[in-house]
Amino acid sequence: MMIGQTLLDQIRIYVHYFCTSNLKVIFMPIQTTYTRARANLAKLCDEVAKNQEIVIINRRGSHDVALVAAEELSSLMETAHLLRSPKNVERLLTALNRAKARKPGPKTVAALRKELGLGEKA
Repeated sequence: MMIGQTLLDQIRIYVHYFCTSNLKVIFMPIQTTYTRARANLAKLCDEVAKNQEIVIINRRGSHDVALVAAEELSSLMETAHLLRSPKNVERLLTALNRAKARKPGPKTVAALRKELGLGEKA
């Protein structure tokens, strides 16, 4: 980890990098009412699926809900899973910093297997 930065700062940097690594700009989500969403559901679903948009549906008297592409939700869930373990976050950030510095540090397959705890090849 970089000197002077907390783990939380590193996670924020990682998440920012992860969210912008595909060079797509993240816009504010589309907001609509429940009534409008119902009337335009097919169009909203197409927009969500095609452009990875997020639609916030405001419901009077109830909690708001979000319409998100299944692929995007899966990606977010995987990212959350990977970031649960502080040790894994450290590994990811080390790899990210190495990649940003363009110093991948070549390793043998045996060294990678040992590092990942995969044991000896049968």
